[in-house]
Amino acid sequence: MKLFYLIFCIMLTVPENTFFTFEEEKETGYWRIINDGVMGGLSQGQIQWNESANTLKWTGKVSLENNGGFASIRTMARRFDEGTFEKIVLRVKGDGKSYKFRMRPSGNFDGIAYSLDFETIKNEWKVITLLVQDFEPTFRGRIYPEYGKIKTEDLQQLGFLIAGKQAGAFSLEVDWIGYE
Repeated sequence: MKLFYLIFCIMLTVPENTFFTFEEEKETGYWRIINDGVMGGLSQGQIQWNESANTLKWTGKVSLENNGGFASIRTMARRFDEGTFEKIVLRVKGDGKSYKFRMRPSGNFDGIAYSLDFETIKNEWKVITLLVQDFEPTFRGRIYPEYGKIKTEDLQQLGFLIAGKQAGAFSLEVDWIGYE
C-alpha cells in the first residue's frame, strides 16, 4: 500500500504539459554535452539514462584550469511549438549545488540563452517552478537586458548549466521537465 501511495503522489506532481519525462531511453538522445572545452577548458560531463528510475542523469567534473569553469547539456535544436506558457516546472535530484536552467529562442550553437538559477538539495528530489518572466538573456556569463524577455513560442533549445566557480564533481538527475 505504501508503494502505491508513493507512486500515486509522484504521478500527481507531473504537470499536464511536459517537454520530457525520460520514460524511454531515446529521450536522452535529444541532449548534447557542451563543456568549457569549446574555449580550452577541461571540464567534463556525461549523460546517462537511469533505466530503473526513468530519469536523465548528468554527471561530471567542473575544472577551473585553462580558463575553464562550466559544464552544460542542451537539447538539439528543434521547434518545440508549445506556444505561450508562464512557468517551467522541473523535478530534479541534485548534489546541493546551484544550476541554471536555460532556454534558447534559436537553433544556433552560440548566442543568447535565457537563464535562471535554481538550487538543489543533496540527494533529495525537489520540484522546482521557474517563472518565465524571471529568465534573463545571457551570453557567456553576461546579462544583456536589451534582448528583452523570451517569447516561449520561439523556443528551440532547453538546457542545464553548472558554472559560477563550482569546481569539482557534480550530479543532477532529472525526472521530468514540464511547463504551465
